[in-house]
Amino acid sequence: MTEPASQWTAASAKAHFSEILDRATSEGPQTITRNGRRTAVVVSIEEWERRTRRRGTLGDFLAASPLGEVADLIQRPRETSRDIGL
Repeated sequence: MTEPASQWTAASAKAHFSEILDRATSEGPQTITRNGRRTAVVVSIEEWERRTRRRGTLGDFLAASPLGEVADLIQRPRETSRDIGL
């Protein structure tokens, strides 16, 4: 059984690391397997930055969430802090 061009065994990855880096840049993500199980993926820095770029704030995310409507229904009491005996 031959491996897909984007999938490498750990041993093969060690021997062809430069090629994996080149292919990650030109062809896309390269998967590394160990004992037949997918273990890691090598991606270009451009792909990594594109996927990890922050888009908006947490507040923006929550406001756009379907749960935002539920959060509007929950009201926090506006009373002052309570005394706690220590």
